[in-house]
Amino acid sequence: MASLLLAVIYLIFVSLGLPDSLLGAGWPVMQGVFKVPSSYAGFVYMSIAFMTIISALVSPKIIKRFETKWIVIISIFFTVLGLAGFSFCTEYWMLFVFAVPYGLGAGAIDSAVNHYVANNFSGSVMNFLHCFYGVGAVISPNIMALALKYARWNEGYRWVSFIQLGILIICVLSMPLWKSNSGTEEEERKNSAGIRETILRPGVIFTMIAFFSYCAGEATCFLWTSSYFAGTKTGMSEELIASFGSLIFAGLMLGRIISGFVSDKAGDRLLVRLGIAFEFLGIILVMIPVANYFVAAIGFVIIGSGMGPVYPAIQHMAPVNFGKKYSASVIGLQMASAYTGTTTMPMVFGQLQQYFGIFIMPYYVLLFAVMNILFLEITFKVVGKGRKV
Repeated sequence: MASLLLAVIYLIFVSLGLPDSLLGAGWPVMQGVFKVPSSYAGFVYMSIAFMTIISALVSPKIIKRFETKWIVIISIFFTVLGLAGFSFCTEYWMLFVFAVPYGLGAGAIDSAVNHYVANNFSGSVMNFLHCFYGVGAVISPNIMALALKYARWNEGYRWVSFIQLGILIICVLSMPLWKSNSGTEEEERKNSAGIRETILRPGVIFTMIAFFSYCAGEATCFLWTSSYFAGTKTGMSEELIASFGSLIFAGLMLGRIISGFVSDKAGDRLLVRLGIAFEFLGIILVMIPVANYFVAAIGFVIIGSGMGPVYPAIQHMAPVNFGKKYSASVIGLQMASAYTGTTTMPMVFGQLQQYFGIFIMPYYVLLFAVMNILFLEITFKVVGKGRKV
């Protein structure tokens, strides 16, 4: 039963990853259809992320009141509604309407499942969990590429909404599997601290800034990788450009697979440090000014591989760094700060690249990689004086 439940939890994170790379993969075509500037992708992405911020901030109260399985089912239904809505959009403004259920659903899934796994499973499980997020995120740009080749961008969203609906049905059928954990979960919910109390804990602000920085760089790669290749490389078809949106997600998946096998021995902190070092290496490769896309493609995969262990490690460290009493609120605050980075920084980059050119992307990502490691090291010093987690 426990293994089946874990399989369902992994599938839930496939559903979380599926929508996240669709906009970046489809935008080079979508912007022409809607007749808007390239930077307008940032406004749509910002709207989705803004709703996830709201969802993340209220998640501690939701987690305290409802069981994880109910949060998951309702949230996936919201994402199905959002994706299906996107597929019917004929005007740019319509995207903002369906960004509401899309973002609310994604934020609630992320917070609730991360809290559940951080408190009930090992670091290895957490890494594999986020690896399955990568599986979903790698699949969807290729679905969009197929849609662009054989149909329209709308079909890419519609096909993914059908997959989400199938996952929702599986989650509904799996509800009895969660019963064995309901007693433990209820006890954790009763003892959870609130947002106001938690934010005053030493180190919480620093880990929020670190998470903001990580997701700012990650989200910029999610949204603008395909556009980076379209603007800096030559001789590529629309389908090939769209498929490049999966490079960062393929790297994330690879990094999390490797981390899943070594995390219990290496510890979360070492994985974070090694991951960011690899991210620096990938950024350097992308910076190399060559017309061929091959070197940059390898660079983005390495960037993703380096980013891979960072997100799950920070989430998994929350109960150890701050205590189980505060973990739900810490994870909610981390998610809110993460989505703030996701909301604002890709949009800011969209404006900057209009003035300076899309070639500045690796330098922009480098800035946030430096901020990420800096504030994580400050957090480690404040909460643990360098002890291994």
